Amino acid sequence: MKKIGIALAACLVAASLLSASALAKRPDSVGDGGKEGKMSASSQVRGDDHDKQSDDESATVTSDTYQTHGHNGYKGLLNAIEHVKDKPAGAVIANLLLTKYAAHLTADQQAELSKIQAEDIALSALADLLDQKDNVTDAVYAEQAAVKANIKNIDSYKKLSKLYEKTGKTGVKLYVNGDEPVTEVAPFIREGSTLVPFRAISEALKATVTWNGEDRSVTVTSGTTTIKLLIDSKTAYVNGNPVTLDVPATIKDSSTVVPVRFVSEALKATVKWEPDTTSVVIYQDQ
Repeated sequence: MKKIGIALAACLVAASLLSASALAKRPDSVGDGGKEGKMSASSQVRGDDHDKQSDDESATVTSDTYQTHGHNGYKGLLNAIEHVKDKPAGAVIANLLLTKYAAHLTADQQAELSKIQAEDIALSALADLLDQKDNVTDAVYAEQAAVKANIKNIDSYKKLSKLYEKTGKTGVKLYVNGDEPVTEVAPFIREGSTLVPFRAISEALKATVTWNGEDRSVTVTSGTTTIKLLIDSKTAYVNGNPVTLDVPATIKDSSTVVPVRFVSEALKATVKWEPDTTSVVIYQDQ
């Protein structure tokens, strides 16, 4: 569904791009006074020779590489993308080619187009275009792809959260390595700290979680790091060493929630807070 939606948007943008190009190249066949101009046989021949020469001179790197001239079907798109590969339209056309015309492309062409398509800046710009067209749903898909293309780009998370707000999704947003963990309890803020379900955040960071009902504690293990938190206690333990928390772990709606910054940083992840959209962004070095 995501690819179909973005492909449709790509079709619209690409079609308008190619239409404009075709109009620019079409010879003027109307003379003064609105009457159709006429050419003699000799001038027609000269015109044909001139057109052929122009076509030869206008051959681009793309046409040489892909052995295509003109704007017919996917060949026209290949020609067009040569001039806009670093612009939003580049991501649009690359997505269209890979979605609709993959069977006509070589492996090298697909690799080059995938690189253009995955560029986070281009994808984010595509999301802007879709948003301007009031296509918020596909704008969300495009911005999600931008986030995945560069999980450290905070601006992409901010834009994605703002798009979510347009769809009615409010509250604290949680992102881990570009993904959005599914949680039974929504993240919330208490005493200036953001609390999130312990199991969801730990598993998103590829850690192992265990619950001890006897002392009401949760333990997370990742590599050589072990974290233990006691419910309703401001004292936690990292590899056996006590650490004082700003707010304690607690239980909400049968789920254990913990201060997200403490747990994430203890697991050697980077935590960013985006106040404008109340978003928590967590990522690890890949």
